[in-house]
Amino acid sequence: MSYVELKDIRVSYDNKADILKDLNLSIEKGELVSLLGPSGCGKTTTLRVIAGLIEPNDGEFVVDNKNLTKVPVHKREFGMVFQSYALFPHLTIKENVAFGLKLRKEKKQTIEKKVNDILAITGLEELSNRYPKQLSGGQRQRVALARALVIEPKLLLLDEPLSNLDAKLRLQMRIEIKRIQSQLGITSVFVTHDQEECFSISDKVAVMNKGVIEQFDTPEEIYKNPKTEFVARFIGFENFFKLAPTEDWKYKAVDGTVFESTRQWGPAKRTGTIRPDDIEISEGTEPNANNAVSGKVKVRTFLGKSYQYEVETPIGTLLANKADDVIYQVGDIVTLSIPAHKLIIV
Repeated sequence: MSYVELKDIRVSYDNKADILKDLNLSIEKGELVSLLGPSGCGKTTTLRVIAGLIEPNDGEFVVDNKNLTKVPVHKREFGMVFQSYALFPHLTIKENVAFGLKLRKEKKQTIEKKVNDILAITGLEELSNRYPKQLSGGQRQRVALARALVIEPKLLLLDEPLSNLDAKLRLQMRIEIKRIQSQLGITSVFVTHDQEECFSISDKVAVMNKGVIEQFDTPEEIYKNPKTEFVARFIGFENFFKLAPTEDWKYKAVDGTVFESTRQWGPAKRTGTIRPDDIEISEGTEPNANNAVSGKVKVRTFLGKSYQYEVETPIGTLLANKADDVIYQVGDIVTLSIPAHKLIIV
C-alpha cells in the first residue's frame, strides 16, 4: 500500500452535484505530488479533505496504514502552507517558527534546536530576530514553510503558496521548495493552476477536471503523452482534428487523409492533436501523402525567433510554428506534415 491513499472519495455540498466523484489517488513516501487544474476542478477541495477541513460524504483517507477519514485537523500532524503567509505580526521570525512546537509543549532545548535547524535549512538564520513586516514576500513565504516543516509533519500541504509573489520570486521559491522538500524527504501535496510551476517541482502530477483525475503521471509523461483531450488542451496543445481508426491501425481524417501514429489508443473514434512546434511546414502541395495535409496561410504572426502560421486545411484550421529561415506569406499554399511519433491520439 502507498503511504497516502485517497479511496473512492466523494464530496458534495448540500446534497447537490458532486465536487469530487469517486476520486482515487496514491502517493508514495517522500514524493511531491501536485494537483493541477483550472478553477473549480476540485483540487482545493481534495486538499481540504486531506487536511481534515472537510469530511467526505463517502470514501477513505489513509496515511501510513492509518485511517484518518474522521480524525480532526489538529490531530493529523500535518504541516500547511497557504496563499496568505498567516504569520503573527507581533512575533519575531524565530518565535513564529517555534509557535507550533510550543503548542505541543516540547522542551525548551528541543524547540531551540529544531527551530535553529530549520532556519538554517530555509536560509533564515540571519533574519530570525526580525518581524514579518521587515521581510520581503519571498522571505515571509519561507518563514511560513519553515513553520510548517519544523513540526516534522507526516504530510506537507501547500495550497497555491506562490500565487501572491511576483514572477521572479515565484521562480526562486519553487526552486527553494523543491530543494527543501527533497533534502528533508517530506511527502508533500502541492495545489496549483500554474502548469510550469507544477511541472518544475513535482514527482507526479494529478490533472483534475470536474471532480475527477483525468491523468496521474510524471510531468514528462503528461507533457509528452496527454491521455485525454482536456489534459492536452490544458497543457498547451492547440491543434485538434477528428480521426476514425481503420482496420490496419491507421486513422482517417474527415477528408480521407490517412494518418499513422506510434501511439495506439483502441478502436474508437478519436481526436488527433499535435503542438504547433512539432508540425513541419513546406511550400506547395503533396497530394495523397500520409500524415500530410495542404492548406492556405490565413494569418502569419511574428514570435521573435520564429513565425506562427494559421493554415486553413480540409481537416480544420491548424497552427504551425517555423523558424524565420523561410517566410511564407498570407495566401500561400503550404503542406503541413505531421510526424507519426509526434501525433497524439486522445
